Amino acid sequence: MSLQERFGTLCSRLGVEFLCPHCHSNNIIKSGKSSTGKQRYQCKNCHKRFITNYRYKAYMPNTNHKIIQLTKEGLGIRSTARVLGISVTTLLKRILLIASKIKQPPIAIGKSYEVDEMRIFIGKKSRLRWLVYALDRETRKVVAFNVCRRTNRTLSVVLKSLFLSKAKMIYTDKLKNYGYLISRKIHRTVFRSTNHIERHNLTLRTHLKRLNRKTICYSRSLAVLMATIIIYLWY
Repeated sequence: MSLQERFGTLCSRLGVEFLCPHCHSNNIIKSGKSSTGKQRYQCKNCHKRFITNYRYKAYMPNTNHKIIQLTKEGLGIRSTARVLGISVTTLLKRILLIASKIKQPPIAIGKSYEVDEMRIFIGKKSRLRWLVYALDRETRKVVAFNVCRRTNRTLSVVLKSLFLSKAKMIYTDKLKNYGYLISRKIHRTVFRSTNHIERHNLTLRTHLKRLNRKTICYSRSLAVLMATIIIYLWY
């Protein structure tokens, strides 16, 4: 089925041949002109205004979708900005805005999880930080994560979410910190018990350029790193 057949005939009264970029409705009316003199339209269904020919590509309605897509495909900040034809500053603001609207998914009760940590850099190669996250063994989805120094406090942020969900079992490597934070009744460190999350570590490093091991790329800002991870994991 074509786009025109799906959403009906286009707005014949105005003689336009386009749909609302937000809700794809053809119920469009004219709504004055922009500051640059371009014709502005308004959708009577979603009440949003738009123009058909944007001078700056960052204003186009599908820009955020493209940012999400390119971020999840592993492009860096400057590469994404070049592809979309927008400035780096605008891109960083959009990434933070998109991530702020994404909520952490609910955690099921009574599940088993794998927890592991990954070494990364922020600002410079000598400034080490650790990405700690928990993976649901059944769904293979990341349910919680944190980025900070490799301390008990950093681990506790992730483990607290698992404790609140009454985790059935938590599998980790043999890092001593876990033994102090997790009860022996639900803690396991058996051989190959973290195979799923170790494989997920490789996927993260492959898909997110800033997490690659042998590269000159690294995150300059903790906020942007957190936002990028949120978009990749939970969008």
